[in-house]
Amino acid sequence: MRKIFIYTLLLSLTFATACKNKTMKSTDAKMPVAEKQPTKLEKHGDVRIDNYFWMRLSDEQKLSEVKDEQTQKVINYLDAENTYYDDVTGYTKNFQEKLFEEMKGRIKEDDSSVPYKDNGYFYITRFEKGMQYPIYSRKKETLEAEENVLFNVNEMANDYDYYQLGGLNVSPDNKMAVFATDTVSRRQYFLRIKNLETGEIYKDIIDNTTGGSVWANDNKTIFYTKKDPLTLRSEKIFRHVLGTPTSEDVEVFHEKDDTFGTYVTKSKSKKYIIIGSYSTVSTEAQYLDADNPTGNFKIIQPRERDLEYNVSHYGDDFYLLTNKDGATNFKLMKTPVSKTSKENWVDVIPHREDTLLEDFSIFKEYLVLEESTNGLNRIRIKRWDNKEDYYLPFNEETYSVGVYSNPDFDTDIIRYSYNSFTTPSSIIDFNMSDKSKDIKKEQEVLGGKFNKENYKSKRVWATARDGKKVAISLVYHKDTELNSETPLLQYAYGSYGYTIPDSFSTTRLSLLDRGFVYALAHIRGSQYLGREWYEDGKMLHKKNTFTDFIDCSKFLIENNYTSEKHLYAMGGSAGGLLMGAIVNMNPELYNGIIAAVPFVDVISTMLDDSIPLTTGEYDEWGNPNDKEYYDYIKSYSPYDQIEAKEYPNMLVTTGFHDSQVQYWEPAKWVAKLRELKTDKNLLLLHTNMEAGHGGASGRFDALKETAKDYTFFLALENKLEADLIKP
Repeated sequence: MRKIFIYTLLLSLTFATACKNKTMKSTDAKMPVAEKQPTKLEKHGDVRIDNYFWMRLSDEQKLSEVKDEQTQKVINYLDAENTYYDDVTGYTKNFQEKLFEEMKGRIKEDDSSVPYKDNGYFYITRFEKGMQYPIYSRKKETLEAEENVLFNVNEMANDYDYYQLGGLNVSPDNKMAVFATDTVSRRQYFLRIKNLETGEIYKDIIDNTTGGSVWANDNKTIFYTKKDPLTLRSEKIFRHVLGTPTSEDVEVFHEKDDTFGTYVTKSKSKKYIIIGSYSTVSTEAQYLDADNPTGNFKIIQPRERDLEYNVSHYGDDFYLLTNKDGATNFKLMKTPVSKTSKENWVDVIPHREDTLLEDFSIFKEYLVLEESTNGLNRIRIKRWDNKEDYYLPFNEETYSVGVYSNPDFDTDIIRYSYNSFTTPSSIIDFNMSDKSKDIKKEQEVLGGKFNKENYKSKRVWATARDGKKVAISLVYHKDTELNSETPLLQYAYGSYGYTIPDSFSTTRLSLLDRGFVYALAHIRGSQYLGREWYEDGKMLHKKNTFTDFIDCSKFLIENNYTSEKHLYAMGGSAGGLLMGAIVNMNPELYNGIIAAVPFVDVISTMLDDSIPLTTGEYDEWGNPNDKEYYDYIKSYSPYDQIEAKEYPNMLVTTGFHDSQVQYWEPAKWVAKLRELKTDKNLLLLHTNMEAGHGGASGRFDALKETAKDYTFFLALENKLEADLIKP
């Protein structure tokens, strides 16, 4: 057990009083003060002094059973921050528990997925009442057949604080399965193989993988991806043969460019093994006949900067989703398997200026396209013989729709999901031939209180300072009055081209039912309005992401949706960077923020190529080894831009084993904020000492973390039930 370092605690005022008065007196719980150990950092003639650089630990230090002096000092500091968090928020524990039970009460605990059929078996994921983890099973040919449990994750997770099962991959003859496990939350998966006929799990363990693998068609050869043990970059593809030691596995590909990662997959047609290499702005693919696993991979098209393509196979052709020929919003092309270089590619679905082509699925008779126009998802169905070409109708103003993997090739049925801010998720099978649909499952919201008619959603458009229109999706209870006294939580991400969907959340109801408005700002850095929306929010345009969010906040205040006293903000990971930037730029706009696993020490991280993900992200943030990018990144890096001024109430969360954003970034950020900020508002840091970037692994533990977050906002609004706020 790790040693817990406890500070002397003096608690005379409750958290509620502190929230209401926005002051913390010296007689309150004692705030941890991090030791200052100046470290000189110099680049391009610019000198930075980092007083908290000492908080950085290596993986070996974190995982060692015997802690050295520095490791113990870091753990003591994080424990002290956790103790401070627990004491300051202690009076809310009863309310947090109520909120957790309320959220849990909306979930159907003994739930199961809609079965899908693949290679003669129906596969099902289900949960049992009171259990944290799923059970994976299958039934042969019919749903009336006897259930065969493949993996009961509840049993597998018994001895671990964190447990993640992934990468399930069944052999073509249905007799074996590869599976991946992560027990540390560093996304370094162990691969193992289970005999599905005997239940035996073979002794061989392949460590430090991405969790992904594919079977060749011989039912004995597996291809998998290994990571660099230090940077965690996916860099090598290996071939393993059942019955042979893993030490004899053959390296079939090494991605030597440290700005690229690699992966291995299999075409839906089962004909080809495909190795992909990817960076932010370039991709490359190689293919191999799956019947000949010891053969040589052939490159489809050699990599070129700013040329991206994703590959699928159908008949005698490869189909490619690509930005070739300046197709900013991507288009669909095809090329013969016998002639794969780009001069042989021909258009199937041309590029459109107003429509982003996001993905496609190939069926025997149909081509299914996933598109986005003006921020709204669309599903387009087109017969290969061109006799039909139509869109599925969706009527709500904001919604989210997505096509499932649909493993069956020779079928008229496409499965997709649909939901919105006010409509729970449905899984729908649509017959592309007769246009009938079968709702296979509607998400149940238990508790007897939910009625979708009690909630309103809409989309409004804010004008950014450079004239761009930025969409904001809103949802709130119909009885909530929109005025300057209305509490509003504004959320965004805004990086990597990822667009957060306008989707339903059962947990969010706990805020909406207590008078909060939830606002999702579709700022630049996402692809909400097409690829250019992303390009205009990265590299030397990154500040557009931050100013868009701030301009959305100002719009909401100016149009009387809320006010500075009742506006809150939240974001995680790169969205945590967003939170760090906005509180430096316009702290007066927000009463409180939550920054989850925030990427806030941008300049130091991007200068350190030993840190996971750094080199692969030069085309997202810029390479600060170039002075132009160094100066630009430093000008917004939250840790470097902290000033002696007032900041809003803040809760910062992180995971000790986070591989995406190292725990020391938020820890250093909080320490420096404590040193320089001039206000008496709350500043709390909570570190999950057993988890990583995604937080807790169990479904109920994850709800407890959400309950903590929501309690922070509700406490600032004095919306805790009186009988639940006693210590």
